[in-house]
Amino acid sequence: MSQEPQPLSTAVDVSIPSVARMYDHYLGGKDNYSVDREACEELDKVAPSTKALAVNNRRFLQRAVRWLAQEQGIRQFIDHGSGLPTQDNVHQVAQAVDPESRVVYVDNDPIVLAHGRALLEEDHRTAVIQADMRDTDGIFARPEVERLIDFDQPVAALFVSVLHCIKDEDDPKALITRVAEKLCPGSFLVVCQLVSEDQATRDFVTEFMRVSTQGQWGRVRRASDLEAYLEGLEILEPGLVEVSTWKPDGSMGPKQATMEWIEYGGVARKN
Repeated sequence: MSQEPQPLSTAVDVSIPSVARMYDHYLGGKDNYSVDREACEELDKVAPSTKALAVNNRRFLQRAVRWLAQEQGIRQFIDHGSGLPTQDNVHQVAQAVDPESRVVYVDNDPIVLAHGRALLEEDHRTAVIQADMRDTDGIFARPEVERLIDFDQPVAALFVSVLHCIKDEDDPKALITRVAEKLCPGSFLVVCQLVSEDQATRDFVTEFMRVSTQGQWGRVRRASDLEAYLEGLEILEPGLVEVSTWKPDGSMGPKQATMEWIEYGGVARKN
């Protein structure tokens, strides 16, 4: 990692748009502020498909967790860059399959910590921690992680719509590699990120989000970048795809009216 994780603020700054709160707005949540909604309005002028993309991304997360719990027997999940709680969160989907499923949520946004802890106050099988998701060693050493996660058993590590928040110099591929190396064989990684094959879209959104969030953004990349991140892992069927097409379950999400960018990803296994 080219940059050591910095101390995280516990104060909620409502003068700067937050990626987590913008995502909450797109999902119809209420835990966002006017600065977040205004940023979404500006983003929609160039990327009008973003709301549909966000909804479909959330549905992909839910399908992937349900499939891992039902079909692969996974009972442990670490959700990197989890965002604000909404409906059918990871722990709710996993615990609907097995109430003993254990989940750790990781996010650097203090509002996620506050809302998550309030939601999970009485759930001893789930924890939320405020951490820099690049700090793999620090996360895995946290007492909440040590209490809930048995690394001698398979784990699902989730990186759902977060890698575009990581700068090139902080090496998202190395992050995926570090996490995979800490997991036992039979573990899974669920990974997707925003991609575009249109240079103008990549450049505009990258610069817009970098400026709006005061640097809390990496880059909109191409599909081939994500493929490289998962080198050495077995990418499971149906492969890396636009996420609304990953093992669809019959509940139709919104159709993207335009395809200037997509959420692209899938599930990989460590053998």
